Amino acid sequence: MTAKVITDLPGPRSTELAALADRYIPKAVFNVHQVFAQSADGALLTDVDGNQFIDFTGGLGVLNVGHLPPPVVEAVTAQLARFTHTCFHVVRYDGYVRLAETLARITPGDFDKKTVLVNSGAEAVENAVKIARYATGRPGVVVFDHAFHGRTQLGMTMTAKPMPYKAGLGPSAPEIYRMPFPYGYRCALGPHPDDECAVHCADYLEDAIHTTIGDERVAAVVVEPVQGEGGFNVAPAAFLRRLREICDRYGILLVADEVQSGFGRTSRMFAVDHAGVVPDITAMAKSLAAGFPLAAVTGRAELMDAVHVGGLGGTYGGNPVAIAAALAVVDMLENGGLLDDGVRLGAQLEAGLAPLAEKHPLIGQHRGLGAMRAVELVTDRESRSGATAEAAAVIKGAAERGLLLLKAGTYDNVVRILAPLNTPPDLVDEGLAILDEALTAAR
Repeated sequence: MTAKVITDLPGPRSTELAALADRYIPKAVFNVHQVFAQSADGALLTDVDGNQFIDFTGGLGVLNVGHLPPPVVEAVTAQLARFTHTCFHVVRYDGYVRLAETLARITPGDFDKKTVLVNSGAEAVENAVKIARYATGRPGVVVFDHAFHGRTQLGMTMTAKPMPYKAGLGPSAPEIYRMPFPYGYRCALGPHPDDECAVHCADYLEDAIHTTIGDERVAAVVVEPVQGEGGFNVAPAAFLRRLREICDRYGILLVADEVQSGFGRTSRMFAVDHAGVVPDITAMAKSLAAGFPLAAVTGRAELMDAVHVGGLGGTYGGNPVAIAAALAVVDMLENGGLLDDGVRLGAQLEAGLAPLAEKHPLIGQHRGLGAMRAVELVTDRESRSGATAEAAAVIKGAAERGLLLLKAGTYDNVVRILAPLNTPPDLVDEGLAILDEALTAAR
């Protein structure tokens, strides 16, 4: 067994550090797991008490290439020997330009593109909205049920889930309009299969543009092709294509939030690639730079150029060390076989979760796209009532057996898997076996 838990969790050293954290860190800064990391490599993480875990969290979707991938470490080390910061607005550097060129090439769409680099997913989404509003001269932004777009004021307004992301933290930003998402397992417009739910949701959205918002008031539709915090709800390809048609019909910009789903997580470079849909603007972060804080907004050149000089940017946006990591990540995905690894991982996870869903009545549905996989837990399959407490028990029980997992979902009842794309097959099997044990114990 690779997973090895030798102490109670948290162990004595983690407990000591937790007491210090309680003293100096606000309680609002939540932690899923109560251990403290000592080292990590690939898909394994060791805590300060010597416990070794299989890591299916990927630093919350940031480590598609795993912990400490050698090409990234080498690229970052080389950049550290040159310089760490100049601020691109003060003195430019080649990495920013080379990454912008790379993102123009790999993002969907055969047209001229430009990129602004920022620090986080929320910042990328906010800049995408700023650009869309400026370029169209329209204020309205359409978002969806179960969406997550960040924790800043605009980001939390665009985010659907009130607790813990929005409650008491307002006021909300104006001109944000929420529409049903085709979450077939819980279709907001009635009990419909995924494809029918997609049709009804798209019809509802188009009608709302006419009757509620106004045809000339919508700047952008912002959509996660696979909802992350919302529970790994996959937007059917037909729905994404219909969004593209609606946007084209009314002069609306389609913004793809690929913050969690990008850079190989769905076994393709971007999740929209599965549907063959081309957004006008793509927001990216998380696994772009293998753990270094970096995000990007890439869009049609004429849209990106619409904003006045000085309207986009920031002091730390496009840090040269993070850019070096990002260029290495893209090279690993394109030339290092990681996308092929992601295809294999996705197939192995799908094949491994299917028998667990048959075995455990606690699992209402297993779903996902490529290597972005999850199970939704319910108290019973007929009512589909969310098994919130049981999901927490599964996360805790898996950790006690050496597997780190995350929850998700509007009802906190989804267990998601964000394993590195190159996780060895035997380690995936071991992780799934631990999940099986944790599900059994949580019943």
